[in-house]
Amino acid sequence: MKYNIAIIRCDELAEWQVDVLTQQLADMGFDSFEQQADELRAYVPADVVAGDGGYEQTLRELLADNGAALLRFEACADENWNAVWEAEHEVEELPMGVRIVPHCAFGAGHHETTSMMIAELVESRKSKVESGKTVLDMGTGTGVLAIMAAKLGAENVVAVDIDENSVKNAMENAEANHVQILVLHASSVPQGSYSLIMANIHRNILLEQMKDYAANLVLGGELWISGFYEQDIPALVAEAERQGLQYKRTRANGDWRMLLFFKINS
Repeated sequence: MKYNIAIIRCDELAEWQVDVLTQQLADMGFDSFEQQADELRAYVPADVVAGDGGYEQTLRELLADNGAALLRFEACADENWNAVWEAEHEVEELPMGVRIVPHCAFGAGHHETTSMMIAELVESRKSKVESGKTVLDMGTGTGVLAIMAAKLGAENVVAVDIDENSVKNAMENAEANHVQILVLHASSVPQGSYSLIMANIHRNILLEQMKDYAANLVLGGELWISGFYEQDIPALVAEAERQGLQYKRTRANGDWRMLLFFKINS
């Protein structure tokens, strides 16, 4: 998948303002972000921009409203981005000897949202990923959560991502960690009977797919979601409850939040 990169000057913004801006950019289709000194680098799939002659102008207006400015907006070749990303991001050493090499994929294990999911997996390993359990990892990125689930004993693990590079990266990382997972290139929830569904994705996608998460969970199965902020929680809880899921608890790491639910009826 080809990407465009927006290099944004945000030196006058507070940290919380950058977080708000990042979420607004995600609403426009940007799906990966890096902050370097006073600049924010945001990546958007080229097909999101294609055919929209006013996309860059809309972006400039959004940034101006937030007190930021667009320095450059340009095409970013896949192979060049991969090389830069790998040069700047070290191999992630995670619990149980899992090693992750990120190739342009969000969620190598160091980000707060991914860290919360990993911690929850390790803490609940006996009940949620024991032998015979089927686990779904939506928005798998590098495959880190799916690989962790397989390492912890899940018998069947399905990992899904919309990005072709992420799918390839997840397959490579699974092989390097000596686990078998099924990695699918897709944007929708694959039909199945899952004991655990993990979705570390933007709030709008979580809301859109909540019905499918609930429909494919076994009775008593759990849904773990992350990738959002405190202010997003009421809408996410309300939608989950509409779909027959019961709120369990919230986990926090910095400004990011994780919600846990379980299925109470079929």
